[in-house]
Amino acid sequence: MDQVEALAGPWRVLAAVGETRHVTRAAEVLGLQQPTVSRALARVQRAVGVPLVVPDGRGIRLTAAGRALADVAGRALAELDRGVRTVRDDDAVDTGRVSLGFLHTLGAAAVPGLVRAFRQEHPGVRFQLHQGAAGGVLDQLTAGEVDLVLTSPVPDRPGLRSDPLVEQPLVVGFPEDHPLAVAGPVDLAAVADEEFVLFEPGYGLREAAEVLFAHHGVVPRVAFEGQDSHTLRGLVAAGLGVALLPAAQRGTSEAFAGVVERPLTGPASTRVLGLVRRDEELPRVAAAFREVVLARRDLLLP
Repeated sequence: MDQVEALAGPWRVLAAVGETRHVTRAAEVLGLQQPTVSRALARVQRAVGVPLVVPDGRGIRLTAAGRALADVAGRALAELDRGVRTVRDDDAVDTGRVSLGFLHTLGAAAVPGLVRAFRQEHPGVRFQLHQGAAGGVLDQLTAGEVDLVLTSPVPDRPGLRSDPLVEQPLVVGFPEDHPLAVAGPVDLAAVADEEFVLFEPGYGLREAAEVLFAHHGVVPRVAFEGQDSHTLRGLVAAGLGVALLPAAQRGTSEAFAGVVERPLTGPASTRVLGLVRRDEELPRVAAAFREVVLARRDLLLP
């Protein structure tokens, strides 16, 4: 017997008796023997501590309290049945729902590519997508609001497990008329005196930039701070500074007109992207999506 049904069984008996107003008919509807129905009603009565049934000739009938509780049980069981169907559907590999958190910089191409790769095999799966700063999406993960998070840097938090995926190169974004825009790879020391356009504190790329500055002994002059790479590239195109960014992904609007990207040289010139989950069993559909991400990590590279 289904374990949920085993738990709900006595209450389902009460609801059926309340609906049919007859123990024998309720037994027929449920496919049970009448003594089984009587024992179930007695169990509910003992649990509640209020008389729910009284003798009625050779059988029993519900009291007024029993009828009232039977109506409540019927409504509650209908909600329970809907809830069980929903969570089972959400967990199923072919019809479920994946809740994914990710960085803004992964929204243009990487996440759509991964979702497309998964839905080629599981077209009935639904996705809830949550974009945000690294700290924000990790907080959502810890709170149980998302199943998986694509982020950088890979966190070291109690209760979380991570799969490092790829090293994504960092670049310097220059206005197209900047003298260094025509050069090859750039050492950070060469742009130490520039004004910088950076992500706000709390974003993974801001943390990566601060690690990079520390490695090179650079104290940056921060002219502007923003929340997404598109805005930062716009500020660079306007000649308002240079930016530290992940390399733009091919075929996306990240390749911003008026911005030239040059790869960085030296230590800390990449960021590690990882897939993070809570240290507990994933829903089956989320576990299946994780396997696709691990297999198609190439979609995270520029």
